[in-house]
Amino acid sequence: MSVATAKPVSETRSILGPAGNRVRVSEEPKRKSDTNTIKKPQRPRNPVPVPKIPEPVVRNNGSVDSSCSLDSSSSGGSSAKKSASSTKSVRRVGLKAAKVVPDNVVSATLSPPKISGPPKRCDWITTHSDPNYTSFHDEEWGVPVYDDGKLFELLVFSQALAELSWPAILNKRDTFRKLFENFDPSTIAQFTEKKLMSLKVNGSLLLSEPKLRAVVENAKQMLKVQQEFGSFSNYCWSFVNHKPIRNGFRYARQVPVKTPKADHISKDLMQRGFRCVGPTVVYSFMQVAGIVNDHLLTCFRYQECNSNLKKDLKPKIEDTQVLTDALENTC
Repeated sequence: MSVATAKPVSETRSILGPAGNRVRVSEEPKRKSDTNTIKKPQRPRNPVPVPKIPEPVVRNNGSVDSSCSLDSSSSGGSSAKKSASSTKSVRRVGLKAAKVVPDNVVSATLSPPKISGPPKRCDWITTHSDPNYTSFHDEEWGVPVYDDGKLFELLVFSQALAELSWPAILNKRDTFRKLFENFDPSTIAQFTEKKLMSLKVNGSLLLSEPKLRAVVENAKQMLKVQQEFGSFSNYCWSFVNHKPIRNGFRYARQVPVKTPKADHISKDLMQRGFRCVGPTVVYSFMQVAGIVNDHLLTCFRYQECNSNLKKDLKPKIEDTQVLTDALENTC
């Protein structure tokens, strides 16, 4: 006896449709859930192109750059029209406000204003220096001198530096010139002892007695040098081949008190009978007479003294050569 037993249905059977077997019952809910969770981004069919902003405007206008970055971050078809319209408005505003400057032209408004101040001088001239001393530095110190009377005056001042400072000497300059007969060597050479003792200012001698006697003795020896070399200027400048020495120091501490050249000139002067003409005195004389240019490189007078030299040196050399030839012919 055979009894047909029905097997329990464990799963839903496939339904044969016109397009093939599909499990409609099991896949429909899954398809619905997929459509609910995953959404593809919609792209606009015809996106509005963003107009390109000219490069000079972008480079010179920072507000346009920031607006462009905001426009580029927005997406979606609904916001594309808004971003395009906002970009157009920003472009119009940016073009009005932007100032396009070529790369090779510097705008005058960007250049810093020039600050005019006092010229740079040597370090020993400060804002608190005596005005006469400052003027002496700016106009005379280091300028080549070729006049015998002027050279003798500067030699006397260099000797006086052992007792007085440059500001004190310059403040008494007119008194010096009056008492020393405008530094005429022929007149000073005839000074007597009584005349020397009368060279007083406010009851005191202008210089010490040894210095006053040295001035008179040096005037006598200077007359002899003029007879031998034609001029005292020719004698002094012959030690440097009629060309000033340019040291070109950068700092005041580098400027020497004496040099081997000054020592050589000092010995020659002493052999000729000059007095109070040590190497320190001689080097101060060389500085103030322009035989050596000791203005610092940072001082505005360094180049000016060199330019004055180019103008004045050639005529002086020619005059010296004429005197030398005349002396040779006389001999």
